[in-house]
Amino acid sequence: MKPWTGVQIRELVARMETARAGWRPTTLTEVERSSRSPFRLLISCVISLRTRDQVTHEASKRLYALADTPGGIASLDESVIAQAIYPAGFHNTKARQIREICRILEEEHGGAVPPSEEALLRLPGVGRKTANLVLGLGFGIPAICVDTHVHRISNRLGLVDTRTPEATERALQQVLPTDLWVPVNDLMVTFGQNQCHPTSPRCSTCTLADLCPRIGVTRNR
Repeated sequence: MKPWTGVQIRELVARMETARAGWRPTTLTEVERSSRSPFRLLISCVISLRTRDQVTHEASKRLYALADTPGGIASLDESVIAQAIYPAGFHNTKARQIREICRILEEEHGGAVPPSEEALLRLPGVGRKTANLVLGLGFGIPAICVDTHVHRISNRLGLVDTRTPEATERALQQVLPTDLWVPVNDLMVTFGQNQCHPTSPRCSTCTLADLCPRIGVTRNR
């Protein structure tokens, strides 16, 4: 397949944006829109790892009802945090990480989330996906957040040819215009949740059907 042109990429994004209008936004996008808080975004992202979106939404609400500042959450017992975010996956481990993140933010960063990839990656439980999402949605700093949906769909479309999310991030930086780095995560996540499923994607009703080479798709609806 020939490389995507800039015009084709913008057409792809425009179609995905139109389709997304009928779907519920991701929990992390809702957090960003409702609170405009890099801190809430960071903590909700930690909760979201290996956890369904609706579970993340409810778990975040329960935790923020108890405390919604680094100092406040750091003062809670781990067991209280764990109970609040249950049944999020690995809730006990995440409770320990969240409490430690809040302690570090309070003691080393004046109670604020640092707008620095290096500083974010030093926080427990924070990897490139979380750091980039916080930089992009929380601070408006161009960064590409690659999760399983972004990795899968980018490869299916032939935007990239990669084996790992880290390689996908680097490849997308070479392909996507900078102004699309931040929104591409929510676009592809909502598209992956509703249309381009991991197995048996809904190709017959897909707005991208005439553009997509369906790389790696062996069964579809």
